[in-house]
This record gives sequence, structure tokens and C-alpha cells, in this order.
Amino acid sequence: MKDAFGIPQSLLVLGGTSEIALATARRLIARRTRTVWLAGRPSPALETAASHLRALGADVRTVPFDALAPDSHETTLGKVFAEGDVDMVLLAFGILGDQAQDERDPAAAVRVAQTNYTGAVSAGLLSARALQTQGHGSLVVLSSVAGERARRSNFIYGSSKAGLDTFAQGLGDALHGTGAHVMVVRPGFVRSKMTAGLPEAPLATTPEAVATAIELGLRRRSETVWVPGALRVVMAALRHVPRGVFRRLPL
Repeated sequence: MKDAFGIPQSLLVLGGTSEIALATARRLIARRTRTVWLAGRPSPALETAASHLRALGADVRTVPFDALAPDSHETTLGKVFAEGDVDMVLLAFGILGDQAQDERDPAAAVRVAQTNYTGAVSAGLLSARALQTQGHGSLVVLSSVAGERARRSNFIYGSSKAGLDTFAQGLGDALHGTGAHVMVVRPGFVRSKMTAGLPEAPLATTPEAVATAIELGLRRRSETVWVPGALRVVMAALRHVPRGVFRRLPL
């Protein structure tokens, strides 16, 4: 059944243990979502996440998925879409990496890029094709403000998110008028397990706040969502700061 009022009845999460994704799934289940596929590497964490969502009343299934194995993506996603229409795909997988270590280990840096960008290109194109074929649905892509401008402290991660963001914007343009829709979500610093131990940035947010913004964006059929919204203005200004000045900012 087609999604109504922006809230999906069926949800496919690529990155099934993501804290933001699970907060989003909980919020959508409380509204209308009844079927959820959690796609990720088989693990106790994935099964625990599925159990928690089942307790909220949803029919939840786990699907083996590895961002670093793009050759398997078509088969994996094909099986999900073969079971019926999917109203929303949430592309939520990604790794932060360790900037200092990754600069010394190019193979580790490549793993960040392959996970955050290459894997997302594969999964994103396949998901978009399936949504276009069924004639409706939303692809929600978790990007990051880190992709807006390269920073010394995280330019490897930031560059992968910049590529993802540009790809998702172009994919949205390609799908315009087909019934399928792409929404890019750009959170700032999110308090989560992934960022535990890192210095907290200004305008930090939470997985729950991102989930709330995603729901509102779906209702509005937005193409871009900033979390918090004030980051839109902040990043608009930072984009135009001269490089020599930007380099000295405590970012």
C-alpha cells in the first residue's frame, strides 16, 4: 500500500543497528509503520534490535547485508522487495573511522570511503530502482554536516559524506516525477555510541531528535533536512569563510 501522509507502513533499514535508524523506526512504529526489515551484518546486536521493535508491535525481520559486499546487494534487496512494496528505505550505515590512524593507514581510510560512499552508491541505486518500479516510496539518506566543508580533524570521514550527499542529491533529481522521493538528512554532532569519547561540538543533537526531524521531513516531503535546523544557517556562513581563516577555527 502506498505511504500516506508521509508515514510509511513498511520500512527497510540498511544499517539495522544504527542508533539513529532504530530511533526512527521506533518513532514510525508508534505512528503507522507495521513491517520493518533490519538489514545488517548478522550479530546479536541486530537480533536484539529486532526483538525490541517487535515488542512495539511491528512485524520485524532481519536481513543479512554488508556495505562492503556490493556484489551481494542486488540479491539481498531483491528478496526484500519481492515480498511486497516498501514505502521507505532508510540508508543509515556508515563508520566514523579514526582520522589520525587512518592517515597513517591508507587501507583503513579506504574502508571508510568504501563503506560510507561506495556501498551507499550500490545500495542507493538498487533501492531507487525498486522504488521507481513500484511507483512510490522514499529513500532517506543519512548524510552529515561533516560533508559540507573539509575539516582537518575529520576530512576522511567528511569527504566520504560529501560524496554521499552529492550522490543522493543527484539521485533525487533523477527520480523527480517518478513517484519515488529522496530525502537527504544532515545531522550535526550526534550523541551516540559512535561519537562516545569525542569532544562534543556546538549544536549537538541526539538520535531521537534526528528521528523527529526525519518524520517531519517525510510529512513535508522535504528534499533536505538539517538537524538541528540552525545548522543550515551556520554552514551557509562557514562555506564562505576564507580558507586561511577557516583553517584556524577550532573545528
